[in-house]
Amino acid sequence: MTPDSRSAAADVRFSELDLALVDALQAAPRAPWSQIGRALGVDATTVARRWERLRANGLAWVTAYSAAKSATVAYVEVRCRPRALESVSRALADMPWVFSVDETAGDFDLLASVAATDLPSLGRSVHGLIGGLKGVRSTRTRLGITLYSEGGDWRVRAMEPSGHAELSAPRTSASTVYSARTHHPHAPEDHVLLAALGVDGRLGYTELGAAAGMSEHTARRRLQRMVRDGDITFRCDLAHPLAGLSTVVLYRTAVPHTHLAATGNALARMEEVRLAVSVSGSDNLLVMAWLRGLHAIDPFEAQLAERFPQLKVSDRTVFLRSRKRMGRLLDPTGLATGHVPFALPRV
Repeated sequence: MTPDSRSAAADVRFSELDLALVDALQAAPRAPWSQIGRALGVDATTVARRWERLRANGLAWVTAYSAAKSATVAYVEVRCRPRALESVSRALADMPWVFSVDETAGDFDLLASVAATDLPSLGRSVHGLIGGLKGVRSTRTRLGITLYSEGGDWRVRAMEPSGHAELSAPRTSASTVYSARTHHPHAPEDHVLLAALGVDGRLGYTELGAAAGMSEHTARRRLQRMVRDGDITFRCDLAHPLAGLSTVVLYRTAVPHTHLAATGNALARMEEVRLAVSVSGSDNLLVMAWLRGLHAIDPFEAQLAERFPQLKVSDRTVFLRSRKRMGRLLDPTGLATGHVPFALPRV
């Protein structure tokens, strides 16, 4: 290995301070560097420089997207014909309304997380656009109903507890019911802001205004309104395999309706849980966990059995790789390599 290659390899990894920085930005994605620096006990210039290295190397990124309350969302299990997985996976990742794509080891080949304007549009998009792809053998759709936690709520938990006092109050997990249709679509100006912030959620107001073709004052006012009204979600994400979280498992579970809300909210508070959402079908609760290896699956499931005796695990699916997450294109190691701007399907 040459000195240059050793230097490049050193850049594509996380230090403890890097992980603490990601944790701080998960708590306060748009906080000024001076505030982030105080939370971490380092100067603002250092954290800004470290963040630029993480962002430039695809190790971590801040993004933004419409709040769950305004979306019609579904999780589509896709079965492919032999040797068609790669082409179908790439085609799904290129679709702007398919916000996440994961390749799996289970009784289906791909999981596509999708959004649409309403239920009829969702059905047409899944059956026509996904089902019509060459190499797709079948699809099964699970409609998202109530979201208990998602990636924006998850924390890497690497910052010292004292650091949280310097940041805004942590977001509390609260369930959100997905919409069956878009009642109040965003104004065109807000769509432009969302698109710019989807690429870089930490854009300053001057940069944001320039990217959106409006004044700094207008960009500030419109964004602050979206934040105040709960119309936008910010989150800091990372290349999880390179942070030691090499195993992602999706559980299809069944919970009696009388226990569903309490179970979903309790799962949302677990350190390993990245997603908890009630869905249509007899398996009415999807749970995604980020774990530190295959060896962590059994202890996690034992914890589930002990804490939630009413929860029945119907199926366990392990992700082989994530090709796309909330619009970010990812390489096999989890590094961000590009971005597909979100847009609802036109069918």
